[in-house]
Amino acid sequence: MDFGLVLQTDPPASRVIELMKRAEANGFTYGWTFDSAVLWQEPFVIYSQILANTEKLTVGPMVTNPGTRTWEVTASTFATLNDMYGNRTVCGIGRGDSAMRVAGRKPNTLARISGAMKVIRALGRGDEADLGGTVIKFPWVKPGAELPVWMAAYGPKALKMTGEEADGFILQLADLYLTEYMVKAVKDAAAGAGRDPAEVKICVAAPAYITEDDSPEALAHAREQCRWFGGMVGNHVADLVSKYGEHSAAVPDELTEYIKAREGYDYSHHGRADNPDTAFVPDEIVDRFCLIGTPERHIEKLNALRELGVDQFAVYDMHDAQEATIDAYGTRVIPGINGQ
Repeated sequence: MDFGLVLQTDPPASRVIELMKRAEANGFTYGWTFDSAVLWQEPFVIYSQILANTEKLTVGPMVTNPGTRTWEVTASTFATLNDMYGNRTVCGIGRGDSAMRVAGRKPNTLARISGAMKVIRALGRGDEADLGGTVIKFPWVKPGAELPVWMAAYGPKALKMTGEEADGFILQLADLYLTEYMVKAVKDAAAGAGRDPAEVKICVAAPAYITEDDSPEALAHAREQCRWFGGMVGNHVADLVSKYGEHSAAVPDELTEYIKAREGYDYSHHGRADNPDTAFVPDEIVDRFCLIGTPERHIEKLNALRELGVDQFAVYDMHDAQEATIDAYGTRVIPGINGQ
């Protein structure tokens, strides 16, 4: 199983770079960041420095979107990084929850994501792409260039499109039931489109918090550090409920039931442990969606996720134990999973 580290690009950028270097030294192979231009610093500038200061780490956004940059600019940025550092990027893409809403825009449609994925992937590989009537190609992209495009999804239509069109699936929660449900939907869609389902990489991303023991006090603190995640996921779930209604056959209740007490969301606290808008998230959801507890608990759940077809676990490291989590994964969890 691969392991990734997910960070926000809070200043100073030097700390983001140092944490990514620490992650690579501890056996992580992917470095991801949020991409929301108003809330955080520009990630692609920082990727250049992460790549320059690491040897093998693959970097990319979790996730960018097709609305804040034109598609050829996004593709050119990835292709430039790949030309400089040797095919070490991945394009994670989604509707653009925080990036679009903070700027007063609605998240992108699935049709727009579909078009963007095709254009960005083609241009990043040095192929031609049609920008709505104008066909372009980067003349400077060298043979052998690659740019995998992985899509974040929750809803049935998005899951189907992921399986049909994306190189990878990003699932931002670590609940075993929902992972099995959604991975199956993606794999079935891939097979239905005539693709080899094994070619679609599966990445589960969620907060991970290591405790020294399973005492109530230790677990309570870990839950408070990770409760923000249920609020972040709740934004996407609220969109699904708005579209499909409550208790819809299209979306499992195991995903939607917990947001009934949700009252609103302030993006100024997005993805942060002190988010005041996540008090509605119950302990059960924190335990289901995240990985908390001793290293042995993490290994147990990660093995279960791997059995469900998960190729990568990406650690959301937004809490008060960033270095400790990276180090614990490097010394105890990753070796426990990969037999190192």
